[in-house]
Amino acid sequence: MKIGKVLLMGRPNVGKSTFVNNLIGQKVAITSPKPQTTRFSIKALYEDDRGKIIFVDTPGIFGKAEDQLSKRINERTLNVIKEDVDLVIYMIDHTRKRDFEEARVLGLVRKIEKPKILVINKVDSQEKSYLPQYKFLEDEFSSVFEISALHKTNFRLLMEKVFELLPDKSSEEIPNDLIYPVLNIDSKIFISELIREKVFLMMGEEIPYRTMAIVDEISERKNGITYIKARILTTDDRYKKMLIGSQGHKIKEIGSYARKEIALAINKKVYLDLTIETDPHWQETYY
Repeated sequence: MKIGKVLLMGRPNVGKSTFVNNLIGQKVAITSPKPQTTRFSIKALYEDDRGKIIFVDTPGIFGKAEDQLSKRINERTLNVIKEDVDLVIYMIDHTRKRDFEEARVLGLVRKIEKPKILVINKVDSQEKSYLPQYKFLEDEFSSVFEISALHKTNFRLLMEKVFELLPDKSSEEIPNDLIYPVLNIDSKIFISELIREKVFLMMGEEIPYRTMAIVDEISERKNGITYIKARILTTDDRYKKMLIGSQGHKIKEIGSYARKEIALAINKKVYLDLTIETDPHWQETYY
């Protein structure tokens, strides 16, 4: 049986979380078009009759981490990279120019002395391609795959190579705490991430980077409804007003979309009690 840990690396927004979600078959990491969507590593278990794989989805490395949160995200990612892994998937987005940020990630990948696979994502995209800027990488990686993380293009071929490169292990070597599909986050963190995703998707460019979500309570009511009490924290009262919206329209909209997805994920009726709070120091407190 093939058993191993696969580290996913790449710049922010290359599609690592989308790849993991579609490979696992359900959402284990939030996604949005904005950088800094993923703030900590997600470890998820993939398994079939060939074996078991722990995929480690890392936050993207920021080339210039100017704010405190980006610096801490980079630090966390660098710590994850130091973990013992069996294989590295280096994912690039050919619709983005190669720059300093990409060079930094590639430099880190080069230092990991494990088998590596180069994955070129977004082959389905109609945007301008900068693939010629990445052609030199084909000489550094013995295996190169072009995929669409969104449409699962070439997943089968990629997974065949992944299993081929992973070590053979006996069933006695499998950790006892492997839980399908999410390994390292509890229900409160998972729900808070779903709420934060909706803020990223529904608010402007600046606000998502000034917010986080906290789940304070999850309980089952006698009527069978799951009650969830949660807060969105933001750094300034002006952002709080924008998150609440005129006559509370925006928070109702965020809460409605989050509640529907949580209910779908847990297959139960959900009452989401969502509020907005101003906390200028949430980055220091929670990160």
